[in-house]
Amino acid sequence: MFMTPVVLITGFLGAGKTTLINQLLRGDHGLRIAAIVNDFGAINIDAALLADAADSVIGLENGCICCALQGDLLRSLRLVLERSPDLIVIEASGGSDPRGILEVLSDPILTGLLRTDAVAALVDAEDLAAAPQRLRDPLWQAQVRAADFALISKGSLSPGLQAQLAMFRKPLISLQDQGIPLALLLGESGALRKAPEPGRVTADHLASLEWESPLPLDPEGFTAALQEIAPQLLRAKGWLRFAPAPGDLHLLQLAGQRASLSPAPPRSDVTGAKLVLIGLRESFEPEELARALDQSRRIG
Repeated sequence: MFMTPVVLITGFLGAGKTTLINQLLRGDHGLRIAAIVNDFGAINIDAALLADAADSVIGLENGCICCALQGDLLRSLRLVLERSPDLIVIEASGGSDPRGILEVLSDPILTGLLRTDAVAALVDAEDLAAAPQRLRDPLWQAQVRAADFALISKGSLSPGLQAQLAMFRKPLISLQDQGIPLALLLGESGALRKAPEPGRVTADHLASLEWESPLPLDPEGFTAALQEIAPQLLRAKGWLRFAPAPGDLHLLQLAGQRASLSPAPPRSDVTGAKLVLIGLRESFEPEELARALDQSRRIG
């Protein structure tokens, strides 16, 4: 009996999960792929970024895919299975413990319908070099421990970081040197998979803010605001329009110390800006962040 294979992609905020899945969706493999995506916040940006590449995309919003939305994930899987895809790819939120997803995938209602082929954790080499304390983050550790292997993104690990990662006893695969390991991602390993370890690490130490503007932004004002608030942020992403050329839509991606703006496909629902900001709760001041961004709105 055919069981639809599932690949779960996990990893911390900004590690490159959506980029990896986009590359997988656009790969020359001839597979009809469905994607299920969860964002940290109510504005599901990742689902929109994948919508043009996947056979079908379902976005789960307003919470962590691994806890509050487990029921939605189960319903989404059953809906996707009705379309008979060759492969289902699930992107876990960067602020979540993937063991909740693995519990859903082992639900008796799905027995005989799907199998979990691979769980891959993206490890951001640049982020670890800049913030080696990430290795001690219980949530970061839970994501790596739940994986079959770690995919090293955004560069190479130093020998020291490689030695520290050895404690997790996971194969380390460099995306920079080896590319996407399709043979690993699409190999049948579900029959050998153990049940997820009990317990769950929550994302209580993370906080988020969804900020929207109906008006285009002043480019200089936004640059100044971003420089002011960046120290509070682990991750920021969303769409922006700038005066005096509001017809052009831009995609903002900020992860750690990296920020980029790139052209984005047209969207009728963004007249000014839609952003999601994520940071550590202990240093995250939503009112301060919103006030700084409000000042970048173009008036008149």
